[in-house]
Amino acid sequence: MRDLVSGPRRFVELQRTLPGISTEQLRSRLNRMVADGLLTRQRYREVPPRVDYELTDRARDLIPVLGALARWGYEWSWTEPRRNEAIDVGAIFRLAPGLLTLPRSLRGTVELTVTDRSKDGETRHYALIVKRGVVTLEERAESEADAQVSGTERAWIDALVPEGVANGLEIRGDARLANAVLEGLTPASTRATAVA
Repeated sequence: MRDLVSGPRRFVELQRTLPGISTEQLRSRLNRMVADGLLTRQRYREVPPRVDYELTDRARDLIPVLGALARWGYEWSWTEPRRNEAIDVGAIFRLAPGLLTLPRSLRGTVELTVTDRSKDGETRHYALIVKRGVVTLEERAESEADAQVSGTERAWIDALVPEGVANGLEIRGDARLANAVLEGLTPASTRATAVA
């Protein structure tokens, strides 16, 4: 569900975001979630075949629950990543709609950018749209963002771990909006403010 918060995804995209799961196991879980009314499946008449999965309204009601589970994990089981352990910072960002509780007066778009040096500088973009305190997420660049927070994958990990520091991240634009998002994404014990 976490990987569908930002919108529909193809089966192959879900396989990429869930390393280690077999094709049959993923297919079985998705079919069960469709049967339980948590996902819709859209099949397209293309070659090769294309199937998209999307959260239903019923599943979207569970996003705050996923956020609460993530918050619990932050507080009780997060440890410094082991050497060579793959970390998907995007998985945390995908939970932003359930993690972030922002004031209703806050609005705007924050672009989060992660540069992965281990993958030839591959850059991933996440647009967090804040309206009346409600957050939605789209996995895309946003050139017109009110605030931008960028850093390497290592800088993001350093900011997101308990007792973390966000001084490796760069903030441009609306620092108040950016810092509200950063504070909401980090564990309660991590409240260091990024350098603007």
